[in-house]
Amino acid sequence: IIEGYGLTETSPVLTFSPPTGATFTGSCGLPLPNTEISIRDDAGNELGTGETGEVWAKGPQVMLGYWNRPEETKNVLTEDGWFKTGDIGLVDKEGWLYLVDRKKDMVIVSGFNVYPAEVEDVLVDHEGVLEAAVIGIKSEGSGEAVKAFVVKNDPGLTEQDLISYCKKHLTAYKVPKLYEFRDELPKSNVGKVLRRMLRDGVE
Repeated sequence: IIEGYGLTETSPVLTFSPPTGATFTGSCGLPLPNTEISIRDDAGNELGTGETGEVWAKGPQVMLGYWNRPEETKNVLTEDGWFKTGDIGLVDKEGWLYLVDRKKDMVIVSGFNVYPAEVEDVLVDHEGVLEAAVIGIKSEGSGEAVKAFVVKNDPGLTEQDLISYCKKHLTAYKVPKLYEFRDELPKSNVGKVLRRMLRDGVE
């Protein structure tokens, strides 16, 4: 299996894992020829090696703009041709790109960034969890709080079990404050969990 990363707007890939790779690295590869990848902060400043920020891309495969949607085009394309993907990631010292999450799904707890995918990975590692999804909800004390939706693999699993487990594997501000057990999670036709539907249900 050779993994590539891209979006509809990048027709379709920006990075690709070399076919000579012998092990799974968790990376989505190296930039294609004539393709540039840059990690930026919210102000558009370029970040250093290993720092986490929004993935920006530039290359011949990047779209010129959305059809008849100039404002949306302006929001994602800079004047010098950089495309803001909306994905959060980092580039290591060898130039490999690693994705962390979607920017719009990021939860900000007391000024700290929490990436739902990281919390979800910890939750599903618990033997009593079949599936998990994490979102941010409004909180008077911290701006946002982390909420977890969990499908049990073990009927005896409790909220306290998950709190104790998460405290062992996550920094305190990343530990979900609320838990909701469900029989299933909303998914797209290709099996992707729809966090948006979970957020809409809460709001």
